Amino acid sequence: MKKMGYLPDERPSAGRLLLYAIQQVIVMFPATVTVALITGFQVSTTIFASGLATICFTLITGRKLPLYYGSSFAYLSAISGLVAAQGYSTVNGILPTEAIQIAQFGIILSGVVSIAAGLVVRFIGREAVEKILPPCVTGPVAMIIGLTLAGNALSDAAPNGGTNWIWVVSLVTLLATVFFSRYCKGFIGQLPLLLGAVVGCVVAFLIWQIGGPELNLFRSLPAEALAASSWKLGDGSIFALPAFSLPKVSWPAVAAIMPIAIATIPESTAHVYQLDIYVNDVAKEKGVDKKYDMVGLLPRNLIGDGICDMIAGVIGGPAGTNYGENISTMAITRVFSVPVLIVAAIIAMLVSCFTPLIGVIYGIPLAVIGGLEIYLFGAIAAQGIAILIDKKCDMFSAKNISVIACIMVFGLGINYVYGGTVDFFGLNVPAVAGAAIFGIVLNLLLSIGEKRKKKAAAEVETEE
Repeated sequence: MKKMGYLPDERPSAGRLLLYAIQQVIVMFPATVTVALITGFQVSTTIFASGLATICFTLITGRKLPLYYGSSFAYLSAISGLVAAQGYSTVNGILPTEAIQIAQFGIILSGVVSIAAGLVVRFIGREAVEKILPPCVTGPVAMIIGLTLAGNALSDAAPNGGTNWIWVVSLVTLLATVFFSRYCKGFIGQLPLLLGAVVGCVVAFLIWQIGGPELNLFRSLPAEALAASSWKLGDGSIFALPAFSLPKVSWPAVAAIMPIAIATIPESTAHVYQLDIYVNDVAKEKGVDKKYDMVGLLPRNLIGDGICDMIAGVIGGPAGTNYGENISTMAITRVFSVPVLIVAAIIAMLVSCFTPLIGVIYGIPLAVIGGLEIYLFGAIAAQGIAILIDKKCDMFSAKNISVIACIMVFGLGINYVYGGTVDFFGLNVPAVAGAAIFGIVLNLLLSIGEKRKKKAAAEVETEE
């Protein structure tokens, strides 16, 4: 029986490619829109920036890395703190253009950090990265990325605790997605998230029709989303360009936002290691002899992340990173085709300009999105475990246990006890960033003298 799946350099037929791409858009949409809503950035501009940056990232990486670039949660507290300190606040959920322009300058310069990291890896070598970011660091970092989002998944699945019918919609969406993934074969088995979303929307529609307006879970696009459009066709009900804006020089923005880019480096690196495992597994099952060296592309990945931050910042979008949700989708569906992500990026850009399209995506009930997120975010955490297993991380090593334990507890503890960030000498440290940096430092400290001990042990074995 022929194994299903598409490798990075493989292109599905036109119809399948379009459906796979729509699926990728659906899974990236909730997080990207949520970042815009929390920060006060324009939703349409944020979506457009994610699509444009993804296309640029694909070109920078030579069309070899199947990664989708989207808005990062790591920058939320930094941007919120900056605009508040500058005396700005949201109006109907949207920041004044001047506030966004100030943040844009910090976002653009934050890209320098990732570019510098990529150049270091390029010239010093992958061995240096694997020493700083071994599996005992990248594995648990990937796990806490997924687990710290568990609260977001449940709050979307059942806002404010939800009603029984909201839970029905989210659970039906989740179970339908799981069943499609587990039991459907061939082409249908590669569309579990898209089909799960369709089932969830159908159930939500039936509940609305039977239960009346009070059980209508579908959302409408807020009028404020069109107010700052760069150009509208008529009233903008059909076509409206996103609200593009140019950055304004602000050194406080650089001080607040630029350091946060350090947090996305371990996250982005973990994603590349995840891809390496899953892509080569598909290649092996399909009988393809070619080795897909995803990890070897790490320098390009980091440089691409930095350049994409600059691209997003120039037009008025939030800073971002490659998305674990999209990697989970690829791992579940076994579709790692780069052309699929290019088409997904183009669709995202079109959606941001055509008001009815953005209205359709925006209108998907939160309960449906939450049902998908339960599966997706859990899959991100599971991929962290896969890294530990694939890299044969010694779980009986005191050093590895110490590093993994500290990253897990700090990451989850900061997120659920302190609301996602902890104040450390006046600096708001995000959960994932703080846990990753602590884990990196701890691993390096515990590695002192390790080479000497291994050499001595080898000499003893030789003598015996």
